[in-house]
Amino acid sequence: MQINKQFILKEMEILDRITRQSDIMNGKACIRNMRVTVGMIVHQIGAGHSIEDILADYPYLEREDILQAFRYAALRVEEREIEFAGVS
Repeated sequence: MQINKQFILKEMEILDRITRQSDIMNGKACIRNMRVTVGMIVHQIGAGHSIEDILADYPYLEREDILQAFRYAALRVEEREIEFAGVS
């Protein structure tokens, strides 16, 4: 059980750019409190766009934002408990 707690703590540190605020995008997981959801990022990749394409379309995003969106999505698929950097 101790290993699992360490894993979760490690993942929480990694997901410091994923936020959820009830007044932003109806509480969906977003990138740094912006109106860009994790789902939007994952959908773009699924539609065949590259990370570079997304960064060009959303110049205020950074590469790490996109990578953390994928980490978040992977944890959600695995149904792991996730705490957000900013929750209100």
